[in-house]
Amino acid sequence: MKKLAIITLTLALAFAFKSNAQDKTGSEKYGKTLNLGVGIGYYGYIGSAVPMGTLNYEFDVVRNFTLAPFVGIYSFQNHYYWGDPNKPYWDASYHQYSYRETAVPLGVKGSYYFDQLFHAGTKWDFYAAGSLGFVVKNVTWENGYYGDKNAYQSTSLLYLDAHVGAECHLTQKTGLFLDLSSGVSTFGLAFHF
Repeated sequence: MKKLAIITLTLALAFAFKSNAQDKTGSEKYGKTLNLGVGIGYYGYIGSAVPMGTLNYEFDVVRNFTLAPFVGIYSFQNHYYWGDPNKPYWDASYHQYSYRETAVPLGVKGSYYFDQLFHAGTKWDFYAAGSLGFVVKNVTWENGYYGDKNAYQSTSLLYLDAHVGAECHLTQKTGLFLDLSSGVSTFGLAFHF
């Protein structure tokens, strides 16, 4: 998955620079856009999908290519059993504790827009993107838990994600977007300034 995100971002950069070198005519600008989204993310070590919120601000770099610093947040609660591994779960020596993990991914998303290729017009935007960043995590455990408090920590703080998406412009200043990705798929509002 990490290789896919790196390849996607590299190809997007290559197409963006090639397009910029070949055609200097005016084209649609995608930057100066605030994107607010909510969605569902799947993180392998959790074992299920969790709700997530995202925020990014796009700015134009070259023709058809934007960069967007982003921040996201997800939080979930789960239970952990702690006790003697030689006895069954229902034995009194086992205890169930709850924990809550909150994670905040931070990074940059690079997007290449394919509107010209698809002859999309001004009502629609279509893109492929890659995100690169890191994750800040906080895990809190129920009082009285004395087991391994790192049982559900991710082994890597690196955040990589590959995206494909579309935006439908409702007005000149607002739009609805759908971003499908390898980690977090979101639906939200775009505000163009």
